[in-house]
Amino acid sequence: MEFLKANIENGICTLAISAPKSLNALNSTILKELDDFIDHIDSNVKVLIITGDGEKSFVAGADISEMQNLNAEEGENFGRLGAKVFRKIEVLDIPVIAAVNGFALGGGCELAMACDIRICSDNAKFGQPEVGLGIIPGFSGTYRLAKLIGMGYAKEMIYTGKVIRADEALRIGLVNAVYPQAELMDAAKALAAKICAMAPIAVRYAKLCINAEYDLEADEAIAYENKVFGMCFDTKDQKEGMTAFLTKAKPSFKNE
Repeated sequence: MEFLKANIENGICTLAISAPKSLNALNSTILKELDDFIDHIDSNVKVLIITGDGEKSFVAGADISEMQNLNAEEGENFGRLGAKVFRKIEVLDIPVIAAVNGFALGGGCELAMACDIRICSDNAKFGQPEVGLGIIPGFSGTYRLAKLIGMGYAKEMIYTGKVIRADEALRIGLVNAVYPQAELMDAAKALAAKICAMAPIAVRYAKLCINAEYDLEADEAIAYENKVFGMCFDTKDQKEGMTAFLTKAKPSFKNE
C-alpha cells in the first residue's frame, strides 16, 4: 500500500492514511487502496481505528487537482467510488472508530461519518465546504450529515461551507469526545480495547441491528431486533457470558 499504514495489535487494527504533501487528501488511488484493504482485512481484527498520518490532518478533503477537469460522467464515477468505499466501512462487520487528528473537511468529514464512532483531537476541524468549489458533498455527505446532526444544522453547514471546531462538533453530536492531540490515539485504543473485551458476535449483531433499523418503522425495527436477539442464544459466547456472570468469573469469549 502506497498511501496506507496499518498496524495490528491485540485485535485492534490502526489504519493511517498517509499522503503528507496533500494533508492526506483522498485521490482515486487512496480510495482504491482503502477499498482493497477493507475487502481483505485480517480476520483476527475486532476493531478498526482509522486516522490520518501526522498531526495536522485526518483527511483534508478529496484531491481537488484530480477533480478539477472532470466531466459530469467522470465526476459521478469519482463520487460513486468514494461512496462505495465509505459504505463498506459503514457496514463492515466490526466496529470502526475514526480518530480525527486535525482537518476533516469534505471527503475527510464524510469518511469520519462513515465510521461507527468519532473522537477527535482538540485541534480538529470539520466541514463540508464543497459549495465554495462549485460542487456538493459527493461521498454521501448530504445523506449522513443530516442523520448525525439534524437537517437544519446540516443544511447550514453545507450551504455556507461552514467549518467548525472540535468543541462545536462535540456540542452538536458529530463526535463523541475531544482529547488533547497527544492523548487521542491512546484514547482510541482504550475505547477499542473495551469493545474487544465484549462478545464479538454480539457486537457484530448490535452493529447490524443499529444500521439496519435506522430507516425502518418502529414495529419493523423492533421485530428485526427480536430476531437478532434470538440468534444470540445460538452462540457459545452467550452461554459463556451468562455463565461467567452467574459464577462471578471473567468471561472468555471465543467468537463462536
